[in-house]
Amino acid sequence: MIDATRLHEIAAWSRALEPEALERVRTAAVERRYPAGALVCGTGHKFDHWMGVADGLLKMRAISREGKEVTLSGVHSGGWFGEGTILKDELRRYDIVAIRPSSLAMIDRTTFMWLFENSGAFARFLVVQMNERLGHFIGLLENDRMLDATGRVARAVAIMFNPVLYPDSGRHLDLTQEELGLLAGVSRPTANQAIRQLQAQGLLRAEYGGITVLNLDGLKTYGAE
Repeated sequence: MIDATRLHEIAAWSRALEPEALERVRTAAVERRYPAGALVCGTGHKFDHWMGVADGLLKMRAISREGKEVTLSGVHSGGWFGEGTILKDELRRYDIVAIRPSSLAMIDRTTFMWLFENSGAFARFLVVQMNERLGHFIGLLENDRMLDATGRVARAVAIMFNPVLYPDSGRHLDLTQEELGLLAGVSRPTANQAIRQLQAQGLLRAEYGGITVLNLDGLKTYGAE
């Protein structure tokens, strides 16, 4: 159980819920902590919870039979994910791994489906969330095929500041260059070089243990013709 004040802090979408819906979520939601490197849920596993990052940083990854790892996306504080898996009632198609110590809020599938079927506010949120997520993954495919390392880093930063997926993120994020490299699929030295280039172009400011975005639109379109 999570009290309403805490829920509103970690789930921006909950602020618009009807009183009955809010009470159901508050009663059903739980928080769990995971250490850095922990596998929250593995490919092919059944995990009947919708999840949000209350605090921390996760990555979604896929690993080929040959052992090659591909990072699909990162999720930081305020981000909720896994709605497609819950709606389709299927096994997970990717691993979810904690990059740093993280606290996750979880809502069971029964409560999620009740919200989907009975709360207009929640249904509207899901439509916007899933549309944004689709655009994000289409963009990832484009980035991988068309952009150089600096472009991929720029887009990786931009998605972490997406105002729809992370409505309370502001313009600063505690994110090390090593973590950014993991999310962008590049080495730490390459991420460092890319950050220097983007900073020189006035798109962001690198700070100790974090990044402040100065031009979000510039990062979102970096490398485009």
